[in-house]
Amino acid sequence: MTTHTLQQSLADKGVKHALAGYVDVHGIIKGKFVPLQHLGRMLKGSELFTGAALDGVPQDISDNEVAAMPDESSLTICPWNPQLAWFASDLHLDGAPFEACSRNILKRQVAAAADMGLTFNLGIETEFFLFKDTADGCFTPVSDRDDLAKPCYDPRTMFDNLPIIDELVDAMNTLGWDVYSFDHEDANGQFETDFTYTDALNMADRLVFFRLMANEIARKHGAFASFMPKPSANRTGSGAHYNMSLADRETGRNLFEPGNDDPHGCGVSSMAYHFIAGIIKHAQAISAVIAPTVNSYKRLVRKGAMSGSTWAPVFACYGNNNRTNMLRIPSQGGRVECRAADIACNPYLGAAMMLAAGLEGIREGLEPGQPRRENMYNYSDAEVREQGIEMLPQNLGEAIDAFAADPLSKAVFGEAMFDSFVAYKREEWTSYHTHVSDWEIQRYLKMF
Repeated sequence: MTTHTLQQSLADKGVKHALAGYVDVHGIIKGKFVPLQHLGRMLKGSELFTGAALDGVPQDISDNEVAAMPDESSLTICPWNPQLAWFASDLHLDGAPFEACSRNILKRQVAAAADMGLTFNLGIETEFFLFKDTADGCFTPVSDRDDLAKPCYDPRTMFDNLPIIDELVDAMNTLGWDVYSFDHEDANGQFETDFTYTDALNMADRLVFFRLMANEIARKHGAFASFMPKPSANRTGSGAHYNMSLADRETGRNLFEPGNDDPHGCGVSSMAYHFIAGIIKHAQAISAVIAPTVNSYKRLVRKGAMSGSTWAPVFACYGNNNRTNMLRIPSQGGRVECRAADIACNPYLGAAMMLAAGLEGIREGLEPGQPRRENMYNYSDAEVREQGIEMLPQNLGEAIDAFAADPLSKAVFGEAMFDSFVAYKREEWTSYHTHVSDWEIQRYLKMF
């Protein structure tokens, strides 16, 4: 529709302001609000930003500003405040797409898939925590009775959180996301929503908007949503499992469906196994992007919860419906799930790395080896290494070193974003590594 028609349509729906939103390196939405009467200017890139003011955007304060170019197809009226409309936006610099924009990085890999006749479909499971602040400056689950040792799937604590969850699910469905399941997860105060997959760019847009929306709705109820991967040492963390498949661009047919072509009997096609092999080849570098924080690696441990299960992988391997692998093929088949990704990831960057690695596997005909159907946690680290299986990085420092050493990283990110990401994350790791924690004080202050 024309700008005037779009403007009038939004006005009829009560919209007063539009937000040209892009993301920083963390996948956090940034942008400027524009009164609706200036929508036409905004859609042409009127809103300029100094990249140096943001985390991980590789610009100096002397550089020209980047412009947010809204994607009109992403128009979303904010359910918690219908006076606001959000547009996912690409960053441009000097009239051309800005190479270091997260959304542009994913679009380049989507275009590479399109050149091969493929569409990358993605579903992301959203795990998160709902907490309330306490008078002593700490936090606690919203429900006073959310204190079970194994709270997973408990309906009673869901009842207590339903005012928030119900409003969130209604909002998601109003946006056409088709929520088909939601539940209380394995940690106190932890929840998950599952909604229908779409193409990777739209799914990345939805995830960054979901985090914004969940927090705004929670705040209305005196709570807050946390997307910290692992807030508690003895409880499970929050993943963002990537459920991936490739479709024929012409017909939409899912090319991961096996038919008579399933050499390893896990429920996917030969193409899917090549895709898996590419991801395994680059798994350590990918980890830096899909598990991007110091805290992420408190989740990727052998055992990290009082419930007795970690639910997060530590090995770069694949298997059937086996949650101890990094890559799982669910029992329904036809897709591949990456379980190493956490909810703090930048989904544009994570999806771009995953897709690039998978496409490499397809182009080169890589093979992933035999699937692992056993509980991988029953092996010692030495036994895993003897079988030729690599462990995922055990901390952010290891992950960034792997990212920096893998040529795929710079090929996907582009030189400027690659350099910025490595520098930013190395500084994050150094800052954490040199911090003196309460644990150290308690252990060592009077020990000797």
